[in-house]
Amino acid sequence: MGIIRLKNRAGVASVAAVCGKKEYDGNFGDRYDEYSDDDTFKQKTFERAEEEMQRRCFGHALRKGGFAPSDIDAVFAGDLMNQCTASSYGLQDYGIPYIGLFGACSTMAEAVMLAALTVDGGYFKRAAAAVSSHNCTAERQFRTPVEYGGQRTPTAQWTVTGAGCAVIDAGPSVMYIKEVLPGRIVDRGVTDAANMGAAMAPAAADTFKRYFDESGLKPRDFDVILSGDLGCEGRTITAELCEYDGIFLGENYHDCGELLYKPEQDVHSGGSGCGCSALGLAVYLYERFRKKEIKNALFVGTGALMSPMSVAQGHSIPGVAHLVRFVSEV
Repeated sequence: MGIIRLKNRAGVASVAAVCGKKEYDGNFGDRYDEYSDDDTFKQKTFERAEEEMQRRCFGHALRKGGFAPSDIDAVFAGDLMNQCTASSYGLQDYGIPYIGLFGACSTMAEAVMLAALTVDGGYFKRAAAAVSSHNCTAERQFRTPVEYGGQRTPTAQWTVTGAGCAVIDAGPSVMYIKEVLPGRIVDRGVTDAANMGAAMAPAAADTFKRYFDESGLKPRDFDVILSGDLGCEGRTITAELCEYDGIFLGENYHDCGELLYKPEQDVHSGGSGCGCSALGLAVYLYERFRKKEIKNALFVGTGALMSPMSVAQGHSIPGVAHLVRFVSEV
């Protein structure tokens, strides 16, 4: 499967982002639609909090776009909780056809890609991409509960408490989806669940190489190249792997995991989780298009395709990276 070039118009009609306190205290606090002071969103458990966070985020996206739930033909949604429960419970009251996805941290790029393809093909008039992650639900599921107080390694990333939503339709927009490239599963034998950047970087490099080889474009042709959840470790490895193939990503290459937090917040290697790239898309990339600071960008969502079972059994961690190209005009 190579690059898929959209034939018609599919753009981002509205975006929304909801987050936790740590994210609000980061670099983009004033751009979020809502945040929770204690990350609970007034729920009794962190799992319920993530469900509520995604529900509220979807509601904000509808409100900002002037849409009713009946205006959305389908929602492509996912999260990190087992069986994507945050998405299914969080969105169930809207009564919209639901397509659950699991691409780990790449789910936002995957959801936007699928929503755009269905709109471009005329199957849906309007579709939404909605994802979430929560630091405490992810730590409990994949590592140890936060109450345990375990020591985090320097390569560990901070799972973002955040939900993001993008509504895609054929109407006017500040940013349109021009091309997509589905990622391939790449596994280089990394088994350290506290170094997901290293596990995902080969998949990101593979997607970049395939895209630039097929398109004939160069990294310098883009105003921004934004990866999803690699953090400092993974972004550095990705850039080095690309250089081996003669691809120099340059100074316009950034990662959402590095952008969201301030240095003094001590998130070690940076942010991760479905919410990381979703927030980056909503509060960084979309805003730069809206302000007409950029016209052409690559968005590459990266994911570590592990599960609690695979980690417990000592399996290596496969990675995947889906690419979406955004432009200001079509």
